[in-house]
Amino acid sequence: MSVDETVEPQGSRLDDADEAVVEPRGSRLDEWWAAATATPRRRALWTWGGPLLVTLVAAVLRFWGLGHPHQIVFDETYYVKDAWTLWHNGYESSWPDGADADFARGDPNVYLDDPAYVVHPPLGKWLIGLGMAAFGAGDAFWWRATTALAGTIAVFLLTMVARRLFASTSLAVVAGLLFAIDGNAIVMSRVALLDNWVMLFCLLGFWFVLIDREHAERALDRRLAAEWGAGRDPHFGPALWARPWVVAAGAAFGAATAVKWSGLWFLAAFGVYLVVVDALARRRAGVPFWASAALLKQAPVTFVLLVPVAMVVYFASWTGWLTTDGGYYRHWADEEGNAWTGALAWVPKALQSLWHYHSSAYQYHVGVHSEHPWQSNPLTWLFMIRPTNMYYDDANGQVSSIIEVGNPLIWWAAALAAFYLVYRFARYREWQAAAILVGLAAGYLPWLMYLNRTVFQFYSIAFEPFLVLALVYVIGIVAGRPTDPRWRRQGGLWTVGVYLVVVIAVSAFFLPIWTGIPLTPIVRQLHFWLPSWG
Repeated sequence: MSVDETVEPQGSRLDDADEAVVEPRGSRLDEWWAAATATPRRRALWTWGGPLLVTLVAAVLRFWGLGHPHQIVFDETYYVKDAWTLWHNGYESSWPDGADADFARGDPNVYLDDPAYVVHPPLGKWLIGLGMAAFGAGDAFWWRATTALAGTIAVFLLTMVARRLFASTSLAVVAGLLFAIDGNAIVMSRVALLDNWVMLFCLLGFWFVLIDREHAERALDRRLAAEWGAGRDPHFGPALWARPWVVAAGAAFGAATAVKWSGLWFLAAFGVYLVVVDALARRRAGVPFWASAALLKQAPVTFVLLVPVAMVVYFASWTGWLTTDGGYYRHWADEEGNAWTGALAWVPKALQSLWHYHSSAYQYHVGVHSEHPWQSNPLTWLFMIRPTNMYYDDANGQVSSIIEVGNPLIWWAAALAAFYLVYRFARYREWQAAAILVGLAAGYLPWLMYLNRTVFQFYSIAFEPFLVLALVYVIGIVAGRPTDPRWRRQGGLWTVGVYLVVVIAVSAFFLPIWTGIPLTPIVRQLHFWLPSWG
């Protein structure tokens, strides 16, 4: 508890002395919690037990009934079957008509040796295929198991990120809870698509960046202290090479890019973020030429630590395509008239073919404008206007659906919180707000360049952790601190507590349309809070 403040009462004075009134601070909950966590062992139990508890909740919601429905759902028709052929042929292969039904019946080996034209890198499909490679493809549970595992790990990882941002295990647990019970995160963990892997690797990279931020600043202070202690003027300050967390971040963002190219935006955004953070750290430390030092001395070092490892991870994901002969465009450069000439003639033909494949895939991506009944404009994503219906079955008077609509009370509040964070950063320059906004911008803003493309709401899973962090940032402000006046602290805790209870109730209400539980048409219709959801 904080030191109590003394204030002068309003009204009359005593003749011999001013009356001092001690205003109570904190809440009874704070007092109880301080007693409950009074020992190091109890604090350690909460430090790890809280995050693990919400991770367990996430695991139950993601793995329970994961094999339902036992059929290929939505874009699983691409990624589950591509994953299977990657593990058998080393490249994505074509399938005959009716292969989805064959796969669901337990006959996954009807694939052809002819290559399939796919437009996403292989890593996500390799990871989806892990469960099938280990346990077979006879049960839909194993089509989706690694994706569910990725979503579960992401919840625990988000608690670690939140604790590093907010220095509060309680807020970290709230962040994990909100992500564990949100519909978009649940659905994207229960359907074997690529986007959950993009989210996981980008969140992992963000965590590494936050760890580096602290370690690099301490290393800079030590090096500068040594310089000044020796009587030398540091001028630009040192170039910091010993930054393993930057290397780790590069690997994580490279892995995200090896799942979908949208991961590249996170690599670029947080690369710039690292340079800016380095510049500000040098300014705070008193480096005379801090801006020039960050741009001309440290930035090239950071680039070398961050980008090459990302490239290595990305190209490693293409190993199957490079080491086999059957992949699409694998021998494009061997065909007459295709091989490069002149200054680039020395490039191995396999890499020339790979470059051509990438060029073709990019042209496909920017040219996708075909109509789809569940496409959504990126301008609407923050408010979940048009979620994707991934599964629908009408039998015996009941309807089963899997719709990746988020919990409205989480999504709408998080969207408002994100806008508030823009104001908050502009007003107070808080580094936590800046870090969250960089991740949100990297995941969301690039899509605004492609407003006419055929895109879907579920792409938003890549930046949903940053929306949740924005919401938890505001929740922390509303809840206040144990040192706040009692009326303020108790009001804040009551507000947050009521909000969380209602959020949990809403998630329980929406769970059937996230997991394919049959409902009567009337009850199902009650879940469509906006006309565009149905």
